[in-house]
Amino acid sequence: MDKLWAPWRSKYIYLRKNTRCIFCIPKVKFESLDKKNYIVERSKYCFSILNRYPYNNGHIMVAAYRHAASPELLTDAELLDMMKLVNKTKKILDKKLKPHSYNIGANLGKIGGAGFDKHFHLHIVPRWTGDTNFMPIMTDTKIVSESLDALYKILKGK
Repeated sequence: MDKLWAPWRSKYIYLRKNTRCIFCIPKVKFESLDKKNYIVERSKYCFSILNRYPYNNGHIMVAAYRHAASPELLTDAELLDMMKLVNKTKKILDKKLKPHSYNIGANLGKIGGAGFDKHFHLHIVPRWTGDTNFMPIMTDTKIVSESLDALYKILKGK
């Protein structure tokens, strides 16, 4: 296969030209906006959000409300809140998706792989035995088994 048609990716390509930070969202909770933006959980200083262009099914990111490019720029309270939200989000994923394992971490700076390098965030990527198949090897294509809308409903219990 030479090409895999994926028109939904065009939004990501065009978004990259936009200077708006995807993590600078209102701290005030608006249920309708949370669903539209795939915000899974909110805490005092941070929020978790589905990755619109996931590495794997259930890929969630956790970020502080405050715009800070690196972890050392966050306060101790923000860092603690972020890690507590990582734990809470992982528990939700454990219960709802039952992954076998996880990759949890950060990409710092463009060269380090950060798509949005000006707003520090952590990735939570659920993993299952056999979730790596021939597609990435043969076609450099990753298959994600669930739409974001369906996944959001599962995680939120709605």
